[in-house]
Amino acid sequence: MKEFVISEAKAETAVLVGLITNQQSEAKTKEYLDELEFLAETAGAVVVRRFTQKVGGPSAVTYVGSGKLLEIKQYIKDCEDAEEPVGMVIFDDELTAKQLRNIEKELQVKILDRTSLILDIFAMRAQTAEAKAQVELAQHRYMLPRLQRLWTHLERQGGGSGSGGGKGSVGLRGPGETQLEMDRRIILQRITLLKQRLKEIDQQKTTQRKNRGRLIRVALVGYTNVGKSTMMNLLSKSEVFAENKLFATLDTTVRKMTIDNLPFLLADTVGFIRKLPSDLVESFKSTLDEVREADLLVHVVDISHPDFEEQITVVEKTLAELGCAEKPSMMVFNKIDAYTWTPQDEDDLTEPTRENISLDELRRTWMAKMGDDCLFISAREKENIDELRDVLYKRVRELHVQKYPYNDFLYQDYE
Repeated sequence: MKEFVISEAKAETAVLVGLITNQQSEAKTKEYLDELEFLAETAGAVVVRRFTQKVGGPSAVTYVGSGKLLEIKQYIKDCEDAEEPVGMVIFDDELTAKQLRNIEKELQVKILDRTSLILDIFAMRAQTAEAKAQVELAQHRYMLPRLQRLWTHLERQGGGSGSGGGKGSVGLRGPGETQLEMDRRIILQRITLLKQRLKEIDQQKTTQRKNRGRLIRVALVGYTNVGKSTMMNLLSKSEVFAENKLFATLDTTVRKMTIDNLPFLLADTVGFIRKLPSDLVESFKSTLDEVREADLLVHVVDISHPDFEEQITVVEKTLAELGCAEKPSMMVFNKIDAYTWTPQDEDDLTEPTRENISLDELRRTWMAKMGDDCLFISAREKENIDELRDVLYKRVRELHVQKYPYNDFLYQDYE
């Protein structure tokens, strides 16, 4: 059976492939490939080339057209004598088993899609037994419909006891299909076992959450790499792992913190991303329960990212899928120290873009309507942190009074 082992790809060079379609502009494709390259670098690969094609939609056979596939093949061949030849090709969308099989047959190198790359990174990042089980479950779910392509090299070449002689005829089952059926059973059994294991872990965590007492729960949510863990460390004075890579945090970390004698629980959760595999969301259900059970969501946004508004949309869509769209929330725009802009030429009459608007001007747009529920900080430079603490205190206190009206929290011993 094929395993997802990212260590094999650490020293490999890679090329990226994306599509420009009626639904996805060239600028949008570039942004997606920028993120895909960041994913590849996080996994330890080095990107040396990008290929894009303008088409109506992906080819059901090879994702890109035959001409573009030949162009990629020729580039790989030209790099064979290079110091680091191309070791893999990464596609920006999830590929079907048919597409994977045909592309691998033509290019003769390792083929990954966005989903398998994300799963590889999650496998690298998983530290606890729960996270490892969640990643393995998602990997098996991804692998199951793609098993057949792994055994094409064992397909029989004809002959047998049947009369038809055609592929798939009764009595003509070769060792490839026998192994395929065996692998399918093994994977299905493993999926059942992992589900049971995660169910037991989830029950334990549910019991732990019930034992936390009458404390308001606050969850940090947001796109991956927006600074949630850095903000968590700053607010709770803890040491949650944080670095400038995607999915630095997989396991939910919960810390008890106090602001002016008001105790509450603060949780740092796994970041979201565009085209997040549905199997991954399902597998990480127990981890995301911290989001579901939170009383207040603090949506952290990287204001310096050129596409931060789409990232907001991605997070809000994922929260809606989790049934959390109506929860009390506030938005914290982080990384104001990294915000850059270029003044628009006075003679330019076109609508200003994000790159032409100052931070002060941006604050006066739709964000101004949010009032205290919209804050601008720099967790790294510790800017406006006191304001964040004040607003958090106000929101948590309001929620505590609503949820526990007869509990005078100011005079209780929570130690």
